[in-house]
Amino acid sequence: EGRRPPRPPPCPPSCSCTQDTAFCVDSKAVPRNLPPEVISLSCTCPSWHPAVSPCSHPVLMPSPSPCSLLNSNKFTLIGDNAFAGLSHLQYLFIENNDIQALSKATFRGLKSLTHLSLANNNLQTLPRDLFKPLDILSDLDLRGNTLACDCQIKWLVEWLESTNTTVPAVFCSSPGHFEGQRIQDLVLGDFQCITTDFVVHQVLPFQSVSAEPFTYASDLYVALAQPGASSCAILKWDYVERKLRDFDHIPAHSAVHCKPIVAQEQLYVVVAQLFGGSYIYRWDTSVDKFIKIQDIDSQKIRKPNDIEAFQIEGEWYFVIADSSKAGSTSLYRLNQNGFYSHQALHAWHRDTDVEYVENDGKPRLIIASSSQAPVIYQWNRAQKQFAPQGEVGEMLDVQMVKHFRVKRDQFLCLSRYIGDSKVVRWEGQRFVELQTLPSRGSMVMQPFSVGQRQYLALGSDFSFTHVYLWEEEKQKFAKFQELLVQAPRAFRSVLAADVQLLLAPSFKAKTMVYRHVVVDLS
Repeated sequence: EGRRPPRPPPCPPSCSCTQDTAFCVDSKAVPRNLPPEVISLSCTCPSWHPAVSPCSHPVLMPSPSPCSLLNSNKFTLIGDNAFAGLSHLQYLFIENNDIQALSKATFRGLKSLTHLSLANNNLQTLPRDLFKPLDILSDLDLRGNTLACDCQIKWLVEWLESTNTTVPAVFCSSPGHFEGQRIQDLVLGDFQCITTDFVVHQVLPFQSVSAEPFTYASDLYVALAQPGASSCAILKWDYVERKLRDFDHIPAHSAVHCKPIVAQEQLYVVVAQLFGGSYIYRWDTSVDKFIKIQDIDSQKIRKPNDIEAFQIEGEWYFVIADSSKAGSTSLYRLNQNGFYSHQALHAWHRDTDVEYVENDGKPRLIIASSSQAPVIYQWNRAQKQFAPQGEVGEMLDVQMVKHFRVKRDQFLCLSRYIGDSKVVRWEGQRFVELQTLPSRGSMVMQPFSVGQRQYLALGSDFSFTHVYLWEEEKQKFAKFQELLVQAPRAFRSVLAADVQLLLAPSFKAKTMVYRHVVVDLS
């Protein structure tokens, strides 16, 4: 008779607790300090959910008080470890609230939970692997929520396919093409959750106007023309640090292009300069340095702008676009002793760019000019020379011409500094305009592909660089991303081991190196 009765288990002020049950009224948050032996938690208040009358909701478990399964409380967010310490909890019903968000670790520690209801809340999404801690969950109710069937809910579709938990039908509230569909009926292929991004990988602390990646002796290099530093910088890819590092420098007082050519197991670099002539260097393996082997005719090449190298019938050629009034765009061919003049192509037209293209198995050159529309030259196999074939539309003042291929179709990108740039498609005998892109101040319009994706980088001296992504169904480019590159002069895509890079030389600022990443939105 002298002993005191046992103290009741701790219980929050708004709750009534027995040895294994907690019943909470009008809670503003998930109750804390519940007895650790609790196996059933219900929360309720006098104002019932307007769409559901008391006791009318289907119950998921035998209960002496089914009305307590309707929980109309005032909290909207349930955070991490909300039910910490309730390792014996078997039944949890969070219903008829305005719950809008759950944290990923909301149910951490509930290793005994078998029945969970989140019905009639305002949940639009669920954190990935939300139910992973619930090893023995047998019944789950998600009905009455406004779930958006987007990429953030894709994991739930995967989980529903593999789980043994009983889940009544749940319906999508959005987006429009999924509205009203059962989530259980969706297939993973319905979700388009893979996207990409270009992120800064490396910043090179110098200005440059061209970038040319090349492979020599199984190593990856990049040649960059640096007129401000009077140099052609050769950088080498570091496979350990996964960055470009200094390798060598070729003196070039006013370099506008440094074109590496790996031919007949030799490495050549054609150095085009605005002043002081242009030269060809060769890598000498006996002394591990670049040696100048020949000059380029300064009477023909007075103001070089671009260099393209290619092979025709096993022979190596390069062509230099010359932008002076008195110069001539010229073709050079490699023989045993070096590269020698092979053909004068386009004289006195102030050419700005040249592109090598093969259409229908026929080699062609397309030369852009500031004085006329781009000119097409076709290779004559008998004479082993290029002959004029026609022009590309009626576009003047084209700064750059580049090509790309999608399946069997061949396209050209024509960039203009004043006016709109254009994308044209080859249709048998001529190029036909396909798309117009606003491009005030553009000096570069470079298509490039990464895997199955076709991109287009359109630079500008006055605004951001716009990256476009090709839409096959619409047969045109759509805006994809903006990059901050000041006065870009080139864009070159290159695969460095498993890293896909985009080189962006800048005439006014540091040279940027971007990395292409794949993002799973789910």
